Amino acid sequence: MIDYTEIPSPCYVLDEKLLRANLELIDSVQQEAGCKIILALKAFSMYSVFPIVGEYLSGATASSLNEVKLINDFMGEKAHTYIPAYLDAEFAEVLERSSHLTFNTLSQFERFKDRVWDFNKENPDQRISVGIRVNPQYSEVEAEMYNPCIPGSRLGETRDKFGDTLPEGVEGIHFHTLCENGSDTLERTLETLEAKFGNLLHQAKWLNMGGGHLMTREGYDTERLIRLVKAIREKYNLDVILEPGSAIAWRTGTLYSTVLDIMDSQGIQVAILDTSFAAHMPDTLEMPYKPHIVGAHHEPVADKPTYRLGGMTCLAGDFVGDYSFDQPLQIGDKLIFEDMIHYTMVKTSTFNGVNLPSIGIWQKDDTFRLVRSFGYESFKEHLS
Repeated sequence: MIDYTEIPSPCYVLDEKLLRANLELIDSVQQEAGCKIILALKAFSMYSVFPIVGEYLSGATASSLNEVKLINDFMGEKAHTYIPAYLDAEFAEVLERSSHLTFNTLSQFERFKDRVWDFNKENPDQRISVGIRVNPQYSEVEAEMYNPCIPGSRLGETRDKFGDTLPEGVEGIHFHTLCENGSDTLERTLETLEAKFGNLLHQAKWLNMGGGHLMTREGYDTERLIRLVKAIREKYNLDVILEPGSAIAWRTGTLYSTVLDIMDSQGIQVAILDTSFAAHMPDTLEMPYKPHIVGAHHEPVADKPTYRLGGMTCLAGDFVGDYSFDQPLQIGDKLIFEDMIHYTMVKTSTFNGVNLPSIGIWQKDDTFRLVRSFGYESFKEHLS
């Protein structure tokens, strides 16, 4: 059990034992299904634990040159790279640092393909495998902000953009239409993908199923996932790649915070914290969702002390809903927000000049290691 008395506030605290438990489950799926599962940095980029991730998974996927560099530097691997639009000035370095390169559109492929072929000729021992992202026009993601298949989506090409064959030199097909979904959603997605792209899958060497496979969530049907991966591997004689991010860091850590002030706002009790929903937990406002707090009632309970929790920025909307507690909150009380590691640290900002929360690890020997703290220099680096 984590001893929070040793930990500064605010602080993201990753529990190493929980991370390893997730990775063990994911590796078992990888082994049984005969696929390759890699880490998606867009959801979890805590590079201080990349050595632990590397004990179970071999590789990671990047969506920017900076993420590519992080993979090279801290995992010792070349990246599986997918960037919606590649920059001329960065492309040569992306080539040097990647093992797989997925293009978002056929026009991007046409623009850069000669540079890829030239690189492969000059570096046969570092050959890059090329893929195209497709849009099967099927997704069960309800929030439009996270749905890549809505009309007007800029992510991937629809079937009508292809002929009867993959473009010469393209070896892989990539789709990513899930967001914290179950394997039943994947099954329905694959039915649509095969109906539209089946003949092209027969021509491919690999299929990247993207992320959103929340296999570490309680109740997820991993046996179905294994069955689906095996079936598509055998049917089309290709390699299968999955690149979850949330599943790796799912419920592996918390955000530890402190109550700074309590006020009565027109009959509503408001607690102001030393953290921020807008700057430090942006998904709570973007998704939106209401995070769970250790020891608090997630919904207001009659006759219990109830507070609206707000952040420390001057943004009026920097708050989430009301929580009830068994005892009245006091200034200095500590609150622990659950499941704050994936899609949280990667989205933080220093809006209003607020410091970022510290980052630490509760290690498997039950000791705390402070990885990093932030201050004025971190804020200043974003500005000029």
